[in-house]
Amino acid sequence: MLIAALLIASGAWADAGWTDRARVAELQATIHGRFLLRLEGPDNPSGCRRGEWFYRDQRGPGSQQMFRLLLSAAERRSQVRVYVTGVCDLDGFSEISRVTLLP
Repeated sequence: MLIAALLIASGAWADAGWTDRARVAELQATIHGRFLLRLEGPDNPSGCRRGEWFYRDQRGPGSQQMFRLLLSAAERRSQVRVYVTGVCDLDGFSEISRVTLLP
């Protein structure tokens, strides 16, 4: 049992850090209390399986502000950077905790 837990945990953690500049390709709000984000070809330091996909639980602090900033960036075709926490979900998406809008 302990070995199984360690194997699951080792696949769920990756590196943290900022992505490269990228444009928002897709932004979704889900019924499961999170939003999903796909960026156009970023360099994602997390190493999660699906490097272009990210998520954030909408109940977390600052989540609504991040969603609005990403929506604005998508509408304007502005570039963003996101900070990945090093956590990968079961779908291979990277968790984010910060968003920066770039000129």
